[in-house]
Amino acid sequence: MNKRVVVTGVGAITPVGCGKDAFWEAILAGKSGVGDIECFDTSLHKVHKGCEVRGFDIHDYTDNGSVGDVGKGSQFAIAATKIALDDAGLDLNKINPERIGVSVGTTGGEIQILEKIDSLRHEHHEDQIDRRLFLQHPCNNIPANVARAFGLKGPNTIIPTACAAGNYAIGYACDLIKMGRVDFMFAGGSDPFSKVAFTGFSRLAAVAPDVCRPFDKNRKGMLIGEGAGILLLEPLESARARGVEIYAEIIGYGLSCDGYHITIPHPEGIGVISSVNKALEDARINPEDVQYISAHGTGTVANDKAETISIRKVFGESADKLMVSSIKSMLGHTMGAASAIEAIACALVVKYDKVPPTINYETKDPECDLDYVPNVSREHRVDIALNTAYAFGGNNSCLVVKKFLN
Repeated sequence: MNKRVVVTGVGAITPVGCGKDAFWEAILAGKSGVGDIECFDTSLHKVHKGCEVRGFDIHDYTDNGSVGDVGKGSQFAIAATKIALDDAGLDLNKINPERIGVSVGTTGGEIQILEKIDSLRHEHHEDQIDRRLFLQHPCNNIPANVARAFGLKGPNTIIPTACAAGNYAIGYACDLIKMGRVDFMFAGGSDPFSKVAFTGFSRLAAVAPDVCRPFDKNRKGMLIGEGAGILLLEPLESARARGVEIYAEIIGYGLSCDGYHITIPHPEGIGVISSVNKALEDARINPEDVQYISAHGTGTVANDKAETISIRKVFGESADKLMVSSIKSMLGHTMGAASAIEAIACALVVKYDKVPPTINYETKDPECDLDYVPNVSREHRVDIALNTAYAFGGNNSCLVVKKFLN
């Protein structure tokens, strides 16, 4: 378990840009991915905004004709994996396919397939539904389709722990590398835009009517998003032998479940505090060693308040020195892909010493009193970043990302 795990490739499919450079430039510029929802009719809803990946075509990333027949969650993951693969300069022809695996987190899996089946059943007789659609729906199809697309025969896992799933998948992938069970892992998360999620959060009055304003006093909720984030992870000695650029090192993670409520975080942040403390312990660092936190920051009243409380309790006096920002203010909540995309952001933050902002921040909230890097990105040295993610059911996760020096 003494192998050091580093990030050598990143692939992002997001509402503000696809690919490392487009994504990074967009979040530093505070670009908003918000627009009127186009993938289904929202006229019967009270809210109509979301963050979609517009103009996406899987064939821009692969010439494999069969990938057009898989669900959009798989297509996002395949595209993000291709970007990460190219970014890392890895030649799969020189790698034992049984020594490279895939670990993906998700919330809804191939939820658009199920939504399509339900619509067809409602509009027509169920006998007219193509039975092959049912085979595309199970969420384990996402990593399986990635493996098929690239001929990968190592461990293949889906982790459906909702909005914390990306961190779970990355942490699990790191464990496999540290234990020597694999030489490389593609790890991250993927979720397409979901009518089910949009309707559910809307009924909970948790969707903002215009923009997402994390930590702002007048915040009115989240916006549903979509996308995928995939990181290529490998042992440090492998990256050195290949002579490739290293973005960051993953030095620890922590998981917890507060078991408090299916949708609301514990008001005192008990589960969040536990996951962060476990991550710090796993990484063998102290709270004052951290400079930046990529917050879960959904823009809901309960989440942002509980997250601020938990940061105060863990970091004490050093909390005032922390930079905390939420890129969900730009991307919306991409569900199971969120913490994977945010892990990419953290890797780029420690690599380039630039911190993305929390946009749409206008009015300070006395109950949210940290430095949220409002509206404008910041140049600041960051040696250690935390990537925090919290989910329905009380699932909590925290990933520790460190600047690679030697």
